[in-house]
Amino acid sequence: MLLDDELPGLTYLKMLCEQIPELEVVKAFNSPIVFLKEAANLTFDFCILDIEMPEMSGLQVSNLLQGKPVVFATAYKHYALEAFDLNAIDYITKPIKLERLQQAVQKAITHLGKKKQLNTKNFIQVNTDKGKAILFFDRLVYIKTSDTDSRDKVARLFDGEVLVLKNISFDRLLIDLPEFEFCRINKKELISLKAVQVFTYDEISTNIFIDSGKPLKLTLSEAYKREFLYKISG
Repeated sequence: MLLDDELPGLTYLKMLCEQIPELEVVKAFNSPIVFLKEAANLTFDFCILDIEMPEMSGLQVSNLLQGKPVVFATAYKHYALEAFDLNAIDYITKPIKLERLQQAVQKAITHLGKKKQLNTKNFIQVNTDKGKAILFFDRLVYIKTSDTDSRDKVARLFDGEVLVLKNISFDRLLIDLPEFEFCRINKKELISLKAVQVFTYDEISTNIFIDSGKPLKLTLSEAYKREFLYKISG
């Protein structure tokens, strides 16, 4: 994801990124507010952010990204210390050169690889309506937004047990869940790929059976279709 409030700089950055084969630009933004609004509904590995912007600084944006890796690209050197305090992957000063951008991308790829290696746990600890609980990945089938409080999520296990997860976002869950075993399918639901029986253009039929004895069918929205197809085919 790219963010720079100056359109010429954003266009140039996007052009450079498109010359790096291992990099795909998910989306480019020239407004921090729009960036943050849409980021929750997009799947991306890391961001390249400008720092000085009128609505909100890149440093503030980074603080709101819940641990997503960030590369800062700015005309100002004096933010470097603050940027690395935020655990930035790299700090590039403008004008950006392709070779320097490639170095930053390689650092990000290395960081993401190490993070994936460390994520070998088969469970997470969560807060539920009944206290702290251990949630094993292989038991988890489906998570949806609670009907009573959107900050909470309702998790269903393969054995039919239901847990209310307190005050947790889908972004936080997807950081902790195994990347290629779970996928968000719309704004309000994510699913274990083991639960998928068949799917069409906009619907997923699962092996979860509801009270009527029929399999649960879920909506596959346009915003998440690409990621779902990528994971289910891999």
